[in-house]
Amino acid sequence: MGSETRALDVLESEIPFESDGDLILMRERESGRAIGLVLVDVVNGFCTVGAGDLAPTEPSKQIDRMVEEADKLAKVFCERNWPVFAFLDTHFPDKPEPPYPPHCIIGSGEENLVPALEWLEKDQNVTIKRKHCIDSFISSMEKDGSNTFADWVKKNELKIVLVLGICTDICVLDFVCSTLSARNIGRIPPLEDVVVYSHGCATYNLPVHVARNIKGALSHPQDLLHHIGLYMAKGRGAKIVNKVSLM
Repeated sequence: MGSETRALDVLESEIPFESDGDLILMRERESGRAIGLVLVDVVNGFCTVGAGDLAPTEPSKQIDRMVEEADKLAKVFCERNWPVFAFLDTHFPDKPEPPYPPHCIIGSGEENLVPALEWLEKDQNVTIKRKHCIDSFISSMEKDGSNTFADWVKKNELKIVLVLGICTDICVLDFVCSTLSARNIGRIPPLEDVVVYSHGCATYNLPVHVARNIKGALSHPQDLLHHIGLYMAKGRGAKIVNKVSLM
């Protein structure tokens, strides 16, 4: 048993959380609770091997599974004309995002959807928003005071948003926390629930022995931070599900 596996066992025993069961899409819709799918940063710069400084250096089962689940659920939604919102991390070269190295710079290709999801760009049910900071909700704020994401929720009369993407403990978590805070003060009507699909999320892996040789880097064990990200989202009021099915 490896050290990370042992650490994960300890973590799951010390900060456990129960999932909120399965999310059955048709049952929610038939009860009058419309659902929108939100995809966070399923882009080359975070998911495609060798695509950039924050991309995996070798295939990752966790990331590959996230991409597969995102593609599968996006097709379920689009085939039924249900709304999908895709955030794409996109940065200007003169605006760094410390502590992270340059990534997803406009024109690099890192900022584009992974090949498996490129079809989303042509689907009429999909709203694509290029975001310029970690927090997708904050990046949806426009100069006139409106919020693109909140307007999408209101337009589609969504009671639930189902969230998938990367990274579980960074961009996904920030979006979830901000959205829940905005919901709690009535800024995203008629939203009721933010649901995070555990197997539809992933984060990156930077082992401690590698981080020690990179100036300023912080170690980032993938499985541990994935668990912590889900735990933190649950603690902020999100619902965490391990399975999503149509019916």
